[in-house]
Amino acid sequence: MDDVYFQQDGATCHTTNVNIHRLQSFFGDRVISRRGNVPWPPRSCDLTPLDFFLWGYLKSKIYVNKPATLQELKNNIIAEINAIEPTMLQNVIENFDHSVDVCKSSRGEHLSDIIFHT
Repeated sequence: MDDVYFQQDGATCHTTNVNIHRLQSFFGDRVISRRGNVPWPPRSCDLTPLDFFLWGYLKSKIYVNKPATLQELKNNIIAEINAIEPTMLQNVIENFDHSVDVCKSSRGEHLSDIIFHT
């Protein structure tokens, strides 16, 4: 895990001294956060495959049968995560890598969001 970075959003509860110190004790100087060792990049809501893909994908799947209880919702989440095929994950990573490359080559200029929907 020495090459793994931890990234979290800037929500106040995530950036308390206690939480930052706990994360730094595990990840060392590899904490991406408003108060971490690596600054949170501006306008970076889609810098992880979870933001880029997973949350929207799960929302499109888990509410189809309109879960009526918290347990049904949890069961749907577990079932849909378990149903994700490795090839789908590979495609997500490749698409994400391509999008990062496009962002880097644009040198921070505005991008047409169409590239993120291919």
